[in-house]
Amino acid sequence: MLNYLVYRLLIMIPTLIAISLLIFTIIQLPPGDYFSTYIAELQAQGEAADPTKIEFLRQQYGFDKPIWEQYLFWVGGLLTGDLGYSFEYNLPVSAVVGDRLLLTFIVSLATLVFTYVLAFPIGVWSATHQYSWSDYTLTFLGFIGLATPSFLLALVLLYFANLWFGTSVGGLMDPEFVDQPWSVAKFLSVLEHLWIPTIVIGLSSTAGMIRRLRANLLDELQKQYVTTARAKGLHPVKALVKYPLRMALNPFIADIGSLLPELISGAAVVSVVLSLPTTGPMLLEALRSQDMYLAGSFLMFMATLTVIGVFLSDLALAALDPRIRLAGGAGR
Repeated sequence: MLNYLVYRLLIMIPTLIAISLLIFTIIQLPPGDYFSTYIAELQAQGEAADPTKIEFLRQQYGFDKPIWEQYLFWVGGLLTGDLGYSFEYNLPVSAVVGDRLLLTFIVSLATLVFTYVLAFPIGVWSATHQYSWSDYTLTFLGFIGLATPSFLLALVLLYFANLWFGTSVGGLMDPEFVDQPWSVAKFLSVLEHLWIPTIVIGLSSTAGMIRRLRANLLDELQKQYVTTARAKGLHPVKALVKYPLRMALNPFIADIGSLLPELISGAAVVSVVLSLPTTGPMLLEALRSQDMYLAGSFLMFMATLTVIGVFLSDLALAALDPRIRLAGGAGR
């Protein structure tokens, strides 16, 4: 076990190096840099840019150096905790991401709780009552959830929330709290707006999870060990929870690798439609404007969370399913 842990921790190092190279290369693929994009936007608006200032910033942040030196400069900053400077916001990346990261985490965590609280009992009920009217009804609702476009549902909920409850359209809080420090009133305003993105983002995930859990559990319930447990008189609830449900959870445990970055990234399209001050729209804008430090550092942060999540999911799978072993071979 210890050897496996050390091996997995060591293998993370070359994995993250390879990911950083890939991220840096992709960001550098479009021609030019942030400053050339900035100059083009000013010219399109009929304004002039100060070439002396632009050249000074290029030299200060190493954009006039070879690509490999720019990469080492960026990675060196990440290793020392310096995420770089966002030219789009004229602030350090850590300052830009800070408040958005908290709001994204709140939205994603609420969505995660909503998804799991609904999906698991519905999925188990649907599998254990196969071909009943409740199964058909839940299946029909699940297909509607999968087929409904998130942006359309967002617009509909925004309209009715404003019509019925007087909730302000867009955003994650009332406008007067946007630049204010956190307080009880601001937190209550966030809770008032939170249910809309939670339902919009979580609906399709909930429907998909119900279908997957139902299919996995049905497959396990038809196996011989379940028949044997029932024949021996094991309590139905224990016969369901102790073995088949545990085996059916394997795909969801394996999803931990993608779960951690999702808590930070949020749903970008829904965030744009709802005007949420989360990290999704910020990342899209950073990629569009080639704000290298903001986009690169944030993508690297999510990649690190993914690698950690995969490591944790492997350990959880080994603890959940006795058929999974952390090392090859079998001792006798």
